[in-house]
Amino acid sequence: MLRQLVALFCLAGLSACATPGPPLPLAQRVDLDRYSGRWYVIANIPYFAERGKVGSYFDVSFPNGDVRDVYSARADFSATENHFVMGGYVVAGSGGAKWRESPFWPLYFSYLILDIDPDYKTALVGYPGRQYGWVFSRKPDMDDATYARMLNKLGALGYDTGLFKRVPQHPDQIGKPGFQ
Repeated sequence: MLRQLVALFCLAGLSACATPGPPLPLAQRVDLDRYSGRWYVIANIPYFAERGKVGSYFDVSFPNGDVRDVYSARADFSATENHFVMGGYVVAGSGGAKWRESPFWPLYFSYLILDIDPDYKTALVGYPGRQYGWVFSRKPDMDDATYARMLNKLGALGYDTGLFKRVPQHPDQIGKPGFQ
């Protein structure tokens, strides 16, 4: 699994350099203390490391000022949870909205906070080149109207919203339209 993630990140880094388009605008200011904690993956542009996963979430913290980002998910709801840890740093001058994360040195990837609601209940995270993106929520559920607003924001940023698939957070969501 680690080799697959490394290969993906290498390819992602190369494809981001080759993808035309304006840079993604970042959230103006991110309060890292408020951003810390659990973020459920409501939707993403599926790629091999997250494709088909259920009940996924990220636990974000900033020990000693560094970024610690732990991804957790299951292959199915009866499976054991798997975890993947990324470490990194917040890019100076980004208002807390741009991070550089790494599975291991010297490989680093961009984590771009594109939008965060004033109450820190929902967030949009992107990647240069727009080939990856995530819709996050503090709760494992998001109503359809909020989800539509989040997709509209992503569309306004130049994302192909048709690529986003919802991530099942409950067994009854498996197989529903729009879900992975």
